[in-house]
Amino acid sequence: MLKKLFGKKEESKEATLVAPLDGKIVQLEDVPDPVFSQKMMGEGIAIEPANGEVVSPVEGEVVQVFPTKHAVGLQTKSGIELLVHIGLETVSMDGEGFEAHVKQGDKVSAGDKLITFDVDLVNEKAKSSVTPVIITNSDSIENLETLNTGEAVKGETELLHVQMK
Repeated sequence: MLKKLFGKKEESKEATLVAPLDGKIVQLEDVPDPVFSQKMMGEGIAIEPANGEVVSPVEGEVVQVFPTKHAVGLQTKSGIELLVHIGLETVSMDGEGFEAHVKQGDKVSAGDKLITFDVDLVNEKAKSSVTPVIITNSDSIENLETLNTGEAVKGETELLHVQMK
C-alpha cells in the first residue's frame, strides 16, 4: 500500500538479452566444452563471433571484469547475473589480444561496448572463439525462452527472454 501511495514502481523480474556479438547463434548444448554444454555454470546461449567487439546484452551494472579481460560479469536490476565468456580456454592467453572498455561498477545499456578482442589470435591460441552468455544464477529463473537462431547482430538481435522467480 505504501508503494502505491508514494508511486514507487515494482522492479521488473524479467529482461530480454540481446546479442553481445555479431555472429552465428549456437545452442549451449553445442558448445565444445562440457562446463558450458552441460550447463554446469548455468543456462544460456553462445555465439560464434564474426568480429571482435563485445557489447552488453542487457542494461545493468558491470560486477566483474576478469584480470585477463576474457570475460565480464553483469547484473540487471531484475536480478539476472550474466557471464559473457569470450572463447574457450582463453584464460590461458593471459589477456593477450583483449582490451576492456568498462570496469567494475560501470552502468551499461544494451549495446554498450564492453570488450574488444583479436578473433584471429583467439582462434589461433585458444580452443575456440565461441562465446557463451551464461545466466549464472539460473536457479532463480522462472522461465527462459530462446528468441532467435541463425545469425545475430550485436546490440539488436534478441536472444533470450528471462523471467526470474
